[in-house]
Amino acid sequence: MSQAAHWIKKHSKELFIDAVIGVFVLGLVGGGALLLWISTLDIPDLSSFEDRRIQQSTKIYDRTGKILLYDLHQDVKRTVVPYENISRHIKNASVAIEDDTFFEHAGVRPLAILRSMINNVQNGGGPFSGAGGSTITQQVIKNSILQHEKTLTRKIKEAILALRLEQELTKEEILSHYLNESPYGGTIYGVEEASLSFFGKPASDVTLAEAAYLASLPQLPTYFSPYGNHVTELDHRKDLVLNRMLTLGFISEEEYASAKDEDVEFKPQAASGIRAPHFVFYVRDYLIEKYGEDSLAERGLKVITTLDWDLQEKAEEIVKEKALYNEKTYNAENAALVASDPTNGQLLVMVGSRGYFDSEIDGNFNIALAERQPGSSFKPFVYATAFKQGYTPDTVVFDLKTQFSTNCSPDNFTSEDGCYSPDNYDHKFRGPVTFKNALAQSLNVPAVKALYLAGIPESIKMARDLGITTLTNQNQYGLTLVLGGGEVKLLEMVGAYGTFANGGVRNNLQSILRIEDSTGAVLEDFSPSSKQVLDRDITLQISDILSDNTARTPLYGPNSALYFPGRDVAAKTGTTNDKRDAWVLGYTPNLVVGAWAGNNDNRSMNEISGLIITPLWRAFMDVALAKIPPMTFSEPPRTPDTIKPILRGVWFDPLALIENNQQSSTTLDLISTVQGAHSILYFVNKNDPRGPQPTKQTDPQFPLWEYPVSLWKTNILSATAQ
Repeated sequence: MSQAAHWIKKHSKELFIDAVIGVFVLGLVGGGALLLWISTLDIPDLSSFEDRRIQQSTKIYDRTGKILLYDLHQDVKRTVVPYENISRHIKNASVAIEDDTFFEHAGVRPLAILRSMINNVQNGGGPFSGAGGSTITQQVIKNSILQHEKTLTRKIKEAILALRLEQELTKEEILSHYLNESPYGGTIYGVEEASLSFFGKPASDVTLAEAAYLASLPQLPTYFSPYGNHVTELDHRKDLVLNRMLTLGFISEEEYASAKDEDVEFKPQAASGIRAPHFVFYVRDYLIEKYGEDSLAERGLKVITTLDWDLQEKAEEIVKEKALYNEKTYNAENAALVASDPTNGQLLVMVGSRGYFDSEIDGNFNIALAERQPGSSFKPFVYATAFKQGYTPDTVVFDLKTQFSTNCSPDNFTSEDGCYSPDNYDHKFRGPVTFKNALAQSLNVPAVKALYLAGIPESIKMARDLGITTLTNQNQYGLTLVLGGGEVKLLEMVGAYGTFANGGVRNNLQSILRIEDSTGAVLEDFSPSSKQVLDRDITLQISDILSDNTARTPLYGPNSALYFPGRDVAAKTGTTNDKRDAWVLGYTPNLVVGAWAGNNDNRSMNEISGLIITPLWRAFMDVALAKIPPMTFSEPPRTPDTIKPILRGVWFDPLALIENNQQSSTTLDLISTVQGAHSILYFVNKNDPRGPQPTKQTDPQFPLWEYPVSLWKTNILSATAQ
């Protein structure tokens, strides 16, 4: 053993005692410093609530930065009431869902904070990125100090001040501050103002169910707003509050059952000084998701949006006027319209209903974000998929009454008992027809055949690539998908059609040009999010079809609302089979406009899209096109002469005509031509349309498609013989 080691062993007891004394002294010094720091912290002023909110309010502007669309806290509403004037149900509900040990703890719950930190890290943020774990006392402090940074220092200060506040105020006084200052959505703060705004009664008179709704809001007042698009989630949270109250013994089983079944009615939303409300609240949701609820009140954000106020104002007028007319004439009480610039993805217009404050139709609900069936406006996605697979606009299929279910016989032309045999909109059938004419005239039977040839999974992938997010389970869709069997959002349909307009380059729709904080620092600046998702030639083919007035004339007539003399405008309408949704999507190379008409409660209308929604869309297009420079679509590629005849417009077997064309008789030529007619599956393998012709027709759809062609041939030949 070395001399040093021997010395340490000999004096280890003295060293241990010295270390303990040192740690004790350091603890005293550190504790004293901590106590000294704590003594310098002041309990924040709890009386200047309105001034704090207004001074740091977020302001949202149009694209010019001059038109103020909304000052989120310019009209802060708060009515302070004594603790005894607040219903016990509100107090109990708030404690149950926010802080169930409020009356036991001393201001903080360390374990709850630790759990929150772990959850925040697991969700991809920092340990202090979320708001969970705070007691009601801490939330009172947070509402008072109003610092936006989520840091360790902030959390320590908040916890210490909460401990001090618990020493200076009673639990009832703290809960009173919480209930009088909590946010309940928009400019509504405090439970009294919330009760009056939502239910038209003071906080002392609310029912148990109403109290549960109120307690549900402060955590995420924008997301859970009864006037937003997450009412179902609000209902679930209300039920959670009631469950917590029952578990904690705040209410009886009978009270719980009665409150859960109570039908609570919210008063119509009231707001002032707001322009483009559906768009504003769409932007607000984005801001809250990215920066948090607190930032909107604390950071003094200046938000420059992409909105074109001149177009928005005109669009709101048109939508209201046409929707009121449609209500009287076609039983279609609501409408919506969205416009964007496809070259960069900037949203120019968003009208989510005929009137945001129209309580008769729940006008605050933004139908542009709702999932609705698109009818035939989905067809371009399917045809684009077919073109990608090797089919062409000149590809021929037979528009004949056809059975598509392999469980049913070819001569069963019904859609009963699991069979599927759709009709066209006019119940007429046209025989051989090209994909171009089938899409331009919105024929259903050829569209179903196009979907089968293109493939359902492939067509869904195409829609997703173009920006449709709602078709999440491909197994739930069948051949009805092409006729609008899946639900989509108007906003996303505008974005998807924008990809056609922009040559296959998808720009994600964006609503923000720039965001600055109160110091002028730029937090966010617009930059396009571009990606080539579809071959340019395919988009040119789609645009050529949808803008060809001659091709669509048999359906719409030569001078329809879709025709713009001197301008290249592509357009597609859509109506669901039950007439619950009417759509029109249209575009130029530098503008996309989508419009919808119907009823929020899914009642059927009395007419199809051409009469219901197209006049509205046309009225706006006339205004918008006058404001932007004219642009033309490039010419699409021509169908090669070297591919199979069926893919380039020849609907019969040319070999049959050659073999039987020894006599120069027009009648014999017609007979030979008709005799050589077959369904497309006779000529192509659907997964390899440009490959060799099948030697054996093994496709399960072949007998179903061939049978109506044989009937058609018999009828033609019989008529010729007469």
